[in-house]
Amino acid sequence: MLKRVTLLFLLAGAVALSQASSHPAQKAQAPAAGAGMAADHHAVKETEVQWGPAPAVFNAGAQMAVMDGNPGGTGIFVIRLKMPAGYKIMPHWHPTQEYVTVISGRFQYGIGDKMTPADMTTLGPGGFVALHAKAHHYAMAKTACIVQVTAMGPFQLTYVNPGDDPSKVKPGK
Repeated sequence: MLKRVTLLFLLAGAVALSQASSHPAQKAQAPAAGAGMAADHHAVKETEVQWGPAPAVFNAGAQMAVMDGNPGGTGIFVIRLKMPAGYKIMPHWHPTQEYVTVISGRFQYGIGDKMTPADMTTLGPGGFVALHAKAHHYAMAKTACIVQVTAMGPFQLTYVNPGDDPSKVKPGK
């Protein structure tokens, strides 16, 4: 039976989220009455993205930034994942649909239970893919890249092969 991995982002996500919430340049001022904007909106300038290590369910080498929402909570969230060239995310699935937009670099994805590089689709900056709930898929950074992922929380990732889950690897192995 496949084990479900629930990402709580206790370290990377929570730190990035708390920094984003408290960073004065990212928190918008309340709009004037009648401006038609929510008082709690915020913006993140490209120079102010708060990167930290990706959670342990990802292989070492990736960085993550929480742009909006709380991946460990309920509701919509937006994160960015920065990956070095050649970085792989083995076949997995999520219980909710995820929307992936390429911000920079060349990102590859494929559908199925086995990573097959010849069957992967390559997307460049501005490229987009909507991956349906429970669809088995995998990904790789063809070049160093940044992708933005939008989904409903809490974020959960289940590896098709539980042995691919880096968070389950014991130290020294």
